[in-house]
Amino acid sequence: MTAHKTRTLTLTTILTVALLGAAAPGAMAAPQASVPPSGRLTFDVIRNGRDIGDYVVSFRGKGNDLTVNFATDVSVKVPVIGVSAYRFKQDSTETWRGGRLAGLTSRTDDNGKRHDISVGTTSLIPASLWNADLLHSGQVLNTIDGSTDAIRVRKLGAEAVSTGQGQVSADHYAVRGGLDRDLWYEGAKLVHVRFTAEDGSQVDYVLR
Repeated sequence: MTAHKTRTLTLTTILTVALLGAAAPGAMAAPQASVPPSGRLTFDVIRNGRDIGDYVVSFRGKGNDLTVNFATDVSVKVPVIGVSAYRFKQDSTETWRGGRLAGLTSRTDDNGKRHDISVGTTSLIPASLWNADLLHSGQVLNTIDGSTDAIRVRKLGAEAVSTGQGQVSADHYAVRGGLDRDLWYEGAKLVHVRFTAEDGSQVDYVLR
């Protein structure tokens, strides 16, 4: 039997989250700087050298007023047998008004464990990774269950990153804490993600 969890944050929770986010220096600088001219970011999800899915971010709007849609679909199959051993699927939408998150809805199936969340206006940056303002935050909004995760960020320097359009020079950041990711940004645009999965495997988001 699969678990299903629906969470709508109360006004008290939203206000508490907003106060936490307001303490983070540099948050909510300019999210439009992270939007690519094409209005779309598409990544192949690679686990130990094998393509296991996609992460797609689509943008609508202009300036600081944006609607951002996300679709993640990952499936890890058992070798030889060819059946799924792990499945992660998430569809979510962020609404930005005046450079501030005005709302987020997300539906996630984490290998049979379901989460539905709806969040109102908050100063927190969602942990959807596209927005480089995350690098200046002390807390992020968990897009799976709506909780708040404390993070610390360290810049590791510029590196050459391979993408579907060739190599780019990007700044490498190590994010640790409630969110554990290595992120590469070309300017303010996300171009690569890396993390270690629970089974110890390396997972990369490779920009097409």
